[in-house]
Amino acid sequence: MRIDRRGALALFGSGTALGLPSVAYAQETPQEVRFVHGVASGDPKPDGAIIWTRATAETGFSGDIGLRWYVSDTAQGVPLSSGEVLARGAADYTAKVDVSDLLPGTEYHYWFDGPGDARSPVGRFRTLPVGAVDDLVFAVASCQLYPGGLFNAYADMASLERLDAVIHLGDYIYEYGESGYGADIGRQLGRLPDPPHEIVTLADYRRRHAQVKADPQMQAAHARAAFICVWDDHETTNDSWMGGAENHQQESEGDWAGRKAVAMQAYFEWMPIRDPDPLRAREAIFRSFEFGDLATLAMVETRLLARDRQVAPKGDVPPAEAVADLLAEREMPQRELLGQGQSAWLEGVLSASVAAGKPWQMLGNQVIMARVPGPDLEAMLGAEEFAALRNGMPAQYRDQIDRALAGYRAGVPFNLDSWDGYPHARERLYELFRRSGARPLVLSGDSHAAWSNNLHNRDGELTALEVGCTAITSPSYGSILPGLGGLLSRASEEVAYCDQDEKGYALVELTPGQCRVDHITVSTVFSTEFERRVAASHAVQPAPDGVGWEAV
Repeated sequence: MRIDRRGALALFGSGTALGLPSVAYAQETPQEVRFVHGVASGDPKPDGAIIWTRATAETGFSGDIGLRWYVSDTAQGVPLSSGEVLARGAADYTAKVDVSDLLPGTEYHYWFDGPGDARSPVGRFRTLPVGAVDDLVFAVASCQLYPGGLFNAYADMASLERLDAVIHLGDYIYEYGESGYGADIGRQLGRLPDPPHEIVTLADYRRRHAQVKADPQMQAAHARAAFICVWDDHETTNDSWMGGAENHQQESEGDWAGRKAVAMQAYFEWMPIRDPDPLRAREAIFRSFEFGDLATLAMVETRLLARDRQVAPKGDVPPAEAVADLLAEREMPQRELLGQGQSAWLEGVLSASVAAGKPWQMLGNQVIMARVPGPDLEAMLGAEEFAALRNGMPAQYRDQIDRALAGYRAGVPFNLDSWDGYPHARERLYELFRRSGARPLVLSGDSHAAWSNNLHNRDGELTALEVGCTAITSPSYGSILPGLGGLLSRASEEVAYCDQDEKGYALVELTPGQCRVDHITVSTVFSTEFERRVAASHAVQPAPDGVGWEAV
């Protein structure tokens, strides 16, 4: 009997269960297993991807759970690859497998079986292509506050006929409790956070991840395509940086290093992502992906590894007497976001991509990179319209907008948590782009707004392009000031388009001759009945000829 490559894979299995022991070592068998958190895949490579699930046993079960995994080229086909993996109690009963020995540029289906007749949903992923590639389609997403609304954007994403991967730029979970950010919406929708308090411990972070993964629209998106993920701040806590966070109080919430460690542990357990190289810090999740001869994607980390403390929290401009000191601190040349080691790695990745003749280099980055001055709303709207707007706000917002307006007039940018809070680090990055020969497509999240930006260095040269995805659900400043995006576009020479009002995601299509971005929005996040709309479309050519985004 002749056994070909696929037959051998089906007989003997392929892939690595991430260092886990054989199922034969499990000492207990639960009576019932369910896959209530679905399946997910991520970090695709030319011959495979990470596949993930979580096994839920009956209350009181305390052992590991033996699972079997399968990969096929059709949803109901004969498995091409299979193996065993443990859903370990020590990992909150999550299980990950690094599947390998598959074909490049090919869509595969996968699922898990548990004891008895337990079977997970079926998911899909596409391996990275090798060689000539005609086109690629990515969804870019971030900022999914569970109490903030329904994940309708993910339902739309899951229905796409073509989707090579989802690039998720962070804020997959939020740390706030039932009296925190977005809770008024969550109370109306029956989507209050679990646990009900702000999350601090390992058990807390695990429960919050579990709540998000149990959402059916979230599960549909994960089952549709592989996710390439990086965290932002809320996977730990708001405005996090290397040595702390705005929303971490050491006296009541313990040591920052401990909180960060358990937040990262829960993230690596619950997300379809490879752990970083054991010779690197756990925070160092920067990594790259090659899409044949068409594109390189470099995912960078701008939160926990090297970021210096923000000179002020986002959305909080200090009183006028403190603005001068704030701006002086912001201009300190040594202030950093990426750090030297990550920057050297990034330059190598971009240089190699350019040398290989790839037309597109992409940068998966958490926060907005464009220069966005704080808008002088009174000058833009006129004194009468501004006064009416201000007087219609609650008192606490009137005080805040008065401070913000004074700070903006003194030169404070719109968001000090973004790259605007680290101008010298941004210029060093732009110089890195120049040395590598790249004019990258920067993909950014965090802002809860849609952007198409043309990025210039201090000499006014176009050095990169930026696509910012709006939030899946998280409220934005547009909730307070409708039309703010248009005012920010007027205030900044770099902003070609900004929408602060709508929820959705960005859909990016690459060909050798063009990048097109469609800013996809959903009509509501308060009902499962919604309409999809392309709010704006922009396109750009890959050649470094000084031409930026054009509306299409």
